[in-house]
Amino acid sequence: MPSLKTSEALFERARGLMPGGVSSPVRAFGKVGGVPRYVSKAQGPWLWDEDGNRLLDFCLAWGPNILGHAHPAVVEAVTSTARDGLAFGTPHRNEVALAELVLEAFPEHQLVRFVVSGTEAVATAMRLARGVTGRPLTLKFTGCYHGHVDSLLVKAGSGVVTQGLSDSKGVPEGLAATTVVVPLDDEAAMAAAFEQYGPRLAAAIVEPLPANNGLLLQRKAWLEALRAQCTKHGTVLIFDEVINGFRFHFGGYGRLMGVTPDLTTLGKIVGGGLPVAAVVGKRELLSDLAPLGAVYQAGTMAGNPVALAAGLATLTELRRPGTYEGLEALGARLEARWKQRSRGMGLRRVGSLFWPWLDASLPPTTAEAISPEVAARFHQSYARWLDEGVYLPPSAYEVGFLSTAHTPAHVDRLIDVLFPEA
Repeated sequence: MPSLKTSEALFERARGLMPGGVSSPVRAFGKVGGVPRYVSKAQGPWLWDEDGNRLLDFCLAWGPNILGHAHPAVVEAVTSTARDGLAFGTPHRNEVALAELVLEAFPEHQLVRFVVSGTEAVATAMRLARGVTGRPLTLKFTGCYHGHVDSLLVKAGSGVVTQGLSDSKGVPEGLAATTVVVPLDDEAAMAAAFEQYGPRLAAAIVEPLPANNGLLLQRKAWLEALRAQCTKHGTVLIFDEVINGFRFHFGGYGRLMGVTPDLTTLGKIVGGGLPVAAVVGKRELLSDLAPLGAVYQAGTMAGNPVALAAGLATLTELRRPGTYEGLEALGARLEARWKQRSRGMGLRRVGSLFWPWLDASLPPTTAEAISPEVAARFHQSYARWLDEGVYLPPSAYEVGFLSTAHTPAHVDRLIDVLFPEA
């Protein structure tokens, strides 16, 4: 068993200084137990903790590092930009260049507003939809996570179509009630929601490929039905692509499915490891944002030159021929090796995203169908995987990520650790 003395000491200090000792809840290892690893450096597919242990990383900062850690082109872009200043509070060249790249990747949209986090992008898109339509309500779907926006931290009530109930202390009931919640992959429930609330629905927001509560693959026909309902009722359709954007091709998952939203929220990869997010959308909608329109949004660190340099370098690398083909080949190898060794355990993979499902049943497509017993198997196995040098997201409800820095040998190592040969 590797030494964890330094991580243990740091975690003990941190718990006296920060809630739970962490800056984001899942990092506390609450589901998997043990002490979180305090990472001192990262390179390519590897992490090194403060005790010198090396870990093969399939979490990749929860998705931004599609090129692996500290990719030379990204590091060079960041360091060269930082030499000229860390923040300007003015427009600058990188804003224009990154905007052009993002809009090239999303030709269905015409304007982009840069913000700092995925949560902020969603909050901006929601406010914009309410401002443009003059309506108060939002439709969301169970199993989709859209950041810690107050009105979206809600759960469904006891019915199939319900107004939201607060899923967190500190969210007023009246605010939670502005969100209507229905299950994923249920066209009847969706139609009922629009029938009952349609004239008051400003927006419908969904992850077109939900990847924050398992990898809940949705049917194209269901997404098309959602698009049709939004069009019929004048509701703004928002695709939350904070995880999906640029993960499968140079663009969004919506375009792969042939379904066009009115607004798209981006994060993670668009910042290349630094805090950048964006709202991309139709000109007639984003033209209502200040300073052009009456929907207000602002931020001191929005469009930070160093952060945008990282995003610009990352997207430039992703445009290189063969990048996504290489990622798909790596994912296909993972899937093939999993089938050979897993003794019937399930895996859901889409491109370079994967979700271990440690059961012989098919991986579910809705949050309600996720078995706590299957999740418990993941959590109980996690410490062994970590001891053997493989770092996966420390929760059965999160997805794993592949990067261009991984090799077939790294994928084979993951399989060897997850499923040791008898």
